[in-house]
Amino acid sequence: MRALPPERAFPEPFWPAHGRRAGHVNDNEGASLADDSYLALYRARYVQRLPGRLEELTGPREGVVALPLHVAWSGLREFRLDRPRQRMGQYRIVLAEGLHDDLYAYLNHELLIAQWPIMRTLISRTVREVWETAFPQLQAAGASR
Repeated sequence: MRALPPERAFPEPFWPAHGRRAGHVNDNEGASLADDSYLALYRARYVQRLPGRLEELTGPREGVVALPLHVAWSGLREFRLDRPRQRMGQYRIVLAEGLHDDLYAYLNHELLIAQWPIMRTLISRTVREVWETAFPQLQAAGASR
């Protein structure tokens, strides 16, 4: 039996790679033509979750927020909104992992705008670009810092 070359020794996974191996797209790196279609799908995943208007995000402004397992499946799941680091952690998780309804349930537009200058540095480039393209007030908030 003929041996496979090292790059073909293991079959490709059935899911798209997230920059886990050399040659595959990373959200924060350049992409090949083959990876462009993956990036488009990745972006679309976030675009379809967006609210119609930022003002529709009327989630809690105070208290303790407990995220469901489908959003925060490991690590901290309860966040005190009066603690900026915990609030940033909660928003980062919801922006990256939350479904459409989770955005409405756990994000507040006023808090999101207020913390966007820092928040935009904690999330992936794709998530940041999707949100700033859809909501220019976030881009303006990010530029003000």
